[in-house]
Amino acid sequence: MQLTFFGAAHEVTGSCHFLKTQTTSVLIDCGMFQGSDFNEARNGDPFPFDPKRIAAVLVTHAHIDHIGRIPKLVHDGFAGTVFMTRGTQELAALVWADAYEIMAYNHRKFQSPLLYGTADIAEAKRLCRGVNYGERVEINHGISAVWKDAGHIFGAAFIEVSAEGKVIVFSGDIGNVNAPILKDTDQLGRIDALITESTYGDRIHENESARKEIILTLIAEGVRRGGTIMVPAFSIERTQEFLFELHELSEHDQTLPPIPIFLDSPLAIDATKIFKRYPEYYDRETAKIYMTGDDFLSFPQLRTAYTVEESKNINHVRGPKLVIAGAGMMNGGRIQHHAVRYLSDPNSTLIIVGYQAVGTPGRRIYEGAKNVRMLGIDVPVHCVVKAIGALSAHGDQAKLLSWIGHAEKLPKEVYCVHGEPHAATELAHRLRDTYGIDTFVPNYGETVEI
Repeated sequence: MQLTFFGAAHEVTGSCHFLKTQTTSVLIDCGMFQGSDFNEARNGDPFPFDPKRIAAVLVTHAHIDHIGRIPKLVHDGFAGTVFMTRGTQELAALVWADAYEIMAYNHRKFQSPLLYGTADIAEAKRLCRGVNYGERVEINHGISAVWKDAGHIFGAAFIEVSAEGKVIVFSGDIGNVNAPILKDTDQLGRIDALITESTYGDRIHENESARKEIILTLIAEGVRRGGTIMVPAFSIERTQEFLFELHELSEHDQTLPPIPIFLDSPLAIDATKIFKRYPEYYDRETAKIYMTGDDFLSFPQLRTAYTVEESKNINHVRGPKLVIAGAGMMNGGRIQHHAVRYLSDPNSTLIIVGYQAVGTPGRRIYEGAKNVRMLGIDVPVHCVVKAIGALSAHGDQAKLLSWIGHAEKLPKEVYCVHGEPHAATELAHRLRDTYGIDTFVPNYGETVEI
């Protein structure tokens, strides 16, 4: 069988893998490209395959760089089944609707193209089939698949695909060590080939045991400066994990400074409701809290801003405050409005808690830019900028090496995708040197025989 890499090759976003057997063709993920204007413009390009001839899409998780182009796939003629976990199915509907609202706004204001319409979203939802972790699903013509817990975001999975006598695993994104709320990543089984993410394949995160201490220290320092603390957070998982840690600091440790904390993201607010509907996804510690009736995603200082008016009212709150808002890479969403207002304030703080793609405002700020352009305005960066690797939803190099090394049977070959060139190459070299596995860093459009 043949596998072609049509996204997340030598880059982190745009996941899309085309698997062709003698009898059928399926996609694993179909996500948006993110980052520079050039990268995002690629989302409007025609697919390099005929969507009408794709039998199914197998989805790893609900982040937009893994599912964002599925409604476009439908718009262009796809009529097969979209398989994903039940939790992912609910989150995907929110992500598609949110993405459409952003596209529609940009279309009205800047004449940016619309990739799909509301009818395409409705049809994509109709084509979705929710599956359970560990359930073997017959896909089409001799292909079957099992979704196993990736420990990355709510409902996320790595997928074991069986076809033509071989087992191929598509990692999607693999979670961090001991992440709050979620169970740990399931073990790899006996596999022949692995397509693995490599987002942090060249680095090690801070120790997760220091997670709360780091958060508390940064908030306390921000409060002492007296400015606004901004947290650009991905609406699904990163926000909920951050809320979990704040809940612990507030309710259990009782060390959280008494400042107002705002969740300014309709998508995150809606996603948090879905988290509460799937307690079977919780890890043991979170399940115990849930059984006591404690709302581990809320605390007395938390206020939600769902409407635009509620978001604007945050500006009128004087004194130190903390604002959690999307988008996580600062390339859209309400965080941009707060950034325009507070990035130039030396008393304010920006806490970066997730991966920042090349070309995004978040990446430029992280790398030390003195000015960034947001909402058509050149904004000087004078605030304090901090990053917390321990809050990443992606496993680091050590986690990926351990996960792969503990497979029941080591794969004969590993393809490192979903990483910038240095990260992917570094992980490939480490896997080769540690386990003697044949490793590759595929190019966009490259086809390999499995």
